[in-house]
Amino acid sequence: MINILLAEDHNVVRNGIKSLLEKQTNLNVTGEAVNATETIQLLKSGTEVDILLTDINMPGSNGFELSEQVKLLYPDIKIVVLTMLDSEKHVIKAFKSGASGYLLKNVTAEEMLFAIQHVYTNARYLCIELSLRLLDRLLYLPNVPEFDNNHHVEFSERELEALELIAQGLTNEEIASKLFTSKRTVEGYRKNMLQKTGTANTAALIRYAIRNKIIN
Repeated sequence: MINILLAEDHNVVRNGIKSLLEKQTNLNVTGEAVNATETIQLLKSGTEVDILLTDINMPGSNGFELSEQVKLLYPDIKIVVLTMLDSEKHVIKAFKSGASGYLLKNVTAEEMLFAIQHVYTNARYLCIELSLRLLDRLLYLPNVPEFDNNHHVEFSERELEALELIAQGLTNEEIASKLFTSKRTVEGYRKNMLQKTGTANTAALIRYAIRNKIIN
């Protein structure tokens, strides 16, 4: 059973989400709050929470500040942001604040439920609409190295496995767990692939891999 705390100041929205979640046999809404203060009070009272589903714009402290506070006090709680804010800067700030998921409020019920399950398993999730928008932008950024007839990069099977997981947004620790190896080994895979491709960072590596059809 996944225990969920809803932090949303609009009653209609909150009630709609609660109704959706409570129809699922493996989800349980253990609390509702309209702002950051109520959220923290519920957590301090002992409310069981696996996932905090929170808006960004709320009275008082915003969702970013709430996320930082929750991760500081209750690091095991996963945070999923549900918002109308669709800019890249808000996405980045949310994940840096401790969120594991970012959803727009126009997502389908199926995607919301999938995201909750996905985040619960210690993975991160960015809604499809934003993922595709960011991917489209990345694909057309200039100065991305590509293969040519005189330059062929070969990845080992394990590097390719790690690359697929990197592209999914998993951390080195999460990748190590899935590949049954150490975090240091995964860091080595990442470093080797950056050197082989001549890319400067992970984002550039993923762009390189997609544009050169190493991964889909």
